[in-house]
Amino acid sequence: MTSTESRPGRAFEPSQIELERRAYRRARGRRSILISVVSTLIFAAVIVLVLVNSPGWTRVRDTFFDPQVALNSLPSILTGLLLNLQVLVFSVIGVAIMSTLIAIARTLRGAVFTPLRLLAAGYTDLFRGIPVLLVLYLIGFGIPALQLTGRVPAQVWGTIALVLCYSAYVAEVLRAGMEAVHPSQRLAARSLGLSHAKTLRLVILPQAVRKVTPALMNDFVSLMKDVGLISVLGAIDAVRAAQIEAASSFNFTPYVVAGLIFVLLAWPFIRITDAVAARAQKREQIGGVV
Repeated sequence: MTSTESRPGRAFEPSQIELERRAYRRARGRRSILISVVSTLIFAAVIVLVLVNSPGWTRVRDTFFDPQVALNSLPSILTGLLLNLQVLVFSVIGVAIMSTLIAIARTLRGAVFTPLRLLAAGYTDLFRGIPVLLVLYLIGFGIPALQLTGRVPAQVWGTIALVLCYSAYVAEVLRAGMEAVHPSQRLAARSLGLSHAKTLRLVILPQAVRKVTPALMNDFVSLMKDVGLISVLGAIDAVRAAQIEAASSFNFTPYVVAGLIFVLLAWPFIRITDAVAARAQKREQIGGVV
């Protein structure tokens, strides 16, 4: 019987060697943070000095970083941003539904489902190969030219085009996650009497989504940026509002304002994506040495 077992009420106390190791790691951590901060400040100072001392800096500053033009254009850009957010919400819902169906279709087993698998594979190959901008043009200008419906707002066609493109990407991510789930999970669920649909809904999909959450969040951030492309169809979103302000003021500062707004909008989700990825990596490497 060890000393710990003989005295169960005594709390664990690390050894002196372990305490020294922890102190050393803390000191190294503080040193690394200090070096990172100093090197970043030096790098930023060098960049600023190079820009400020460049021959054309005065013209660039007046053309791209005019504070007064930025303040004047901000209200209209924020108003257009509301349209981007609406398109983003509907696009996310559409992509979630459509990509799940496509991923399920690609993972169906049995010869009878071969047409569905081929159709889903052809869909993903097609829309992953065509640039998003071309799909926007084809959907936004091609379908209205058929005169099958009345006048439809440009943002609706833009939403449809984004859903078509991103569903192909997200479907492949989900399919990879579903195939990464161990086959024993499916077999165990079926042995318990769950149907194929319930197995997918209760066992496979939850584990698949958990495995590919960082990739899905990266696709969401990418979609958040690409909602600005609906401006090519004439929708008055943040990018189109910036274009109008730039044309009226003969200054490119509104574009910089719109870009900063999109960065601020995406930055929290980028940090969340990094945190989720780091957490998943830490969970998978528990007990291992890297």
